[in-house]
Amino acid sequence: MSKRNSQEAKRAARERLRVEREKQAKKEKLRRQLIVAASIVAILAVAGGIGFAVANMERGGSDKSWEDVADRKLVEPANASGENGTTVVVGGEDAKKTIDVYEDMRCPACANFERQLGEPLKQGAEDGKYKLQIHLGSIIDGNMGGNGSKNAISALGAALDVSTEAFSEYHSLLYSSEHHPAETEDKFADNEYLLDVAENVEALKDNAEFETAVKEGTYDKWALEMVDSFNEAGIQGTPTVRIDGKDVEVSKLPEELGKLGVKLG
Repeated sequence: MSKRNSQEAKRAARERLRVEREKQAKKEKLRRQLIVAASIVAILAVAGGIGFAVANMERGGSDKSWEDVADRKLVEPANASGENGTTVVVGGEDAKKTIDVYEDMRCPACANFERQLGEPLKQGAEDGKYKLQIHLGSIIDGNMGGNGSKNAISALGAALDVSTEAFSEYHSLLYSSEHHPAETEDKFADNEYLLDVAENVEALKDNAEFETAVKEGTYDKWALEMVDSFNEAGIQGTPTVRIDGKDVEVSKLPEELGKLGVKLG
């Protein structure tokens, strides 16, 4: 073999080797890309599963659907009054003055309001100084997702069917520091959680009819009627307080209650 042919052969061999290396490099690069892609998919799948589980926990693990509730027959709780039973009077039925309180059961500001002024408000009504009416909406359900506000209203409807006193005590407990969840946690969507809290109300403890009403959503339709009534009142935020139809700043409510003879603290 001539020297020239030998050199050509070596160049050809080097070229084949270079091409082969490039092929192998491409294969290795593709293999790594596939591994990375598969890993990302797996991570996303796990993260998605965890996210779903967390969201489900925060909702209270409830798979209850509200889509067909609007088509149900309305069942009004005993002890309710007004159109479609959406007026809940917790005291002072015959009083000349009226205080209306508009709240959202998931609302942290409402929880603080109830802890500070809830009992004096209810006591003043029980003493006949004014009629106290509670209105409940679902602003947070709409803004943050979930069904906890509506579901809690339904459970309160079941309590109202037992007695006004049971409603009032249960309402206070749901807003208590012990039982009121963070705004982002939709625990009130979980019937079991609502029933656990209700065990602290004597009239609701081991009450089979109440438990059945909560689990079967007997007052779900009523809860939606309550929300509609709340929305028709033009409420922009909670809590909102009106005395004889006029909005009163929450910060000024203690002063207004004092004028009505309610003792605070």
